[in-house]
Amino acid sequence: MSDEVNHPPHYTSGRVECIEAIRASMTVEAFAGYLSGNCMKYLWRYKHKGGVQDLLKGEFYLKALIELEKEREQPQVRVWKRRSPFLGILPSG
Repeated sequence: MSDEVNHPPHYTSGRVECIEAIRASMTVEAFAGYLSGNCMKYLWRYKHKGGVQDLLKGEFYLKALIELEKEREQPQVRVWKRRSPFLGILPSG
């Protein structure tokens, strides 16, 4: 059964999810902006398009942003791990 919120099959190619490639292509600051923007997008549109599923998607991006910020506050702790509970993200640099 696919997970349409946390790991939608249409964003996966082989063993790499789209968000992993996005994360790898950006600085930490840029990726934080990407996550924040997606939170805003899903909160903005949930009443008119996706309902509860959009709220869950917004929650996904918010949790990911929180984990990223935790890592930024404590750089010795690597929060982003491949196939983490929130994202399949590889640590940056």
